[in-house]
Amino acid sequence: MIRGLVACLAGLCLVPAQAQERIYRCGNEYTNNAEVAKSRGCKPMEGGNITVIQGPAPQRTVAPSAPRSSSAPARNGNTRTDSAEQRARDSDARAILETELRRAEERLAEAKKAYADGEPEKQGIESRNYQRYLDRVAELKAALARAESDVTSIRNELNRHSGAGTPAGNAAK
Repeated sequence: MIRGLVACLAGLCLVPAQAQERIYRCGNEYTNNAEVAKSRGCKPMEGGNITVIQGPAPQRTVAPSAPRSSSAPARNGNTRTDSAEQRARDSDARAILETELRRAEERLAEAKKAYADGEPEKQGIESRNYQRYLDRVAELKAALARAESDVTSIRNELNRHSGAGTPAGNAAK
């Protein structure tokens, strides 16, 4: 019985592996159908395996079939926003920026405290491994610079939004 199993397995090893069908290239398309390739004048591909990955289908834009029946006007590039609505948007944007400024200033204060003018307290193994201490000081300095940059950027944006004559930019400083 074992001899029969061994003989069967040996026979399977002697069967040649089936080759992949011939692949043809038709411009940017590939096919393994010889008739289609011949009718379209495709060239046979030589060499290794070919992998074709289907890309996403392009999105179709559908024109609206009926005009909108809502009371809100349709928005397009030519429609102007009324001044009351624009003031409300500006006010919302200003409030968001002021909140972000407060958060950024808190992060800046924490970063300054952690950096301790370039001489923070050594932690754990840093008393024996000076390079770790230097690495942490460099990270704290980079975090401080990012926090300062964030605060400056938000203040500039707030000043840009308050350029319409509101005192919000002065209150943020």
